[in-house]
Amino acid sequence: MPLLHLSFCSAFALSSLGLAFHRTHLISALLCLESMMLSMYIALSTWPMENQTPSLTLMPIFMLTLAACEAGTGLAMLVASTRTHGSDHLQNLNLLQC
Repeated sequence: MPLLHLSFCSAFALSSLGLAFHRTHLISALLCLESMMLSMYIALSTWPMENQTPSLTLMPIFMLTLAACEAGTGLAMLVASTRTHGSDHLQNLNLLQC
């Protein structure tokens, strides 16, 4: 496995481990999700250049669009939960109370 692929895989794995273990605040979960999307975007951007396939060059742009939508939705949820519950702790959010 080349060093470039190893760095992308390790960045994705560290982000998913951070999402699994640091779930106290909503903002930390959103940052872990964004770092996962960033590592996937960089991997998808360099993959067509390595394989010299021009047909997959639109895939990173599509994924970047979805990442921007995910970030906007996550920040809207963060603002809404902070306004209603007073903090962004994930322990305060209970779906059964809605």
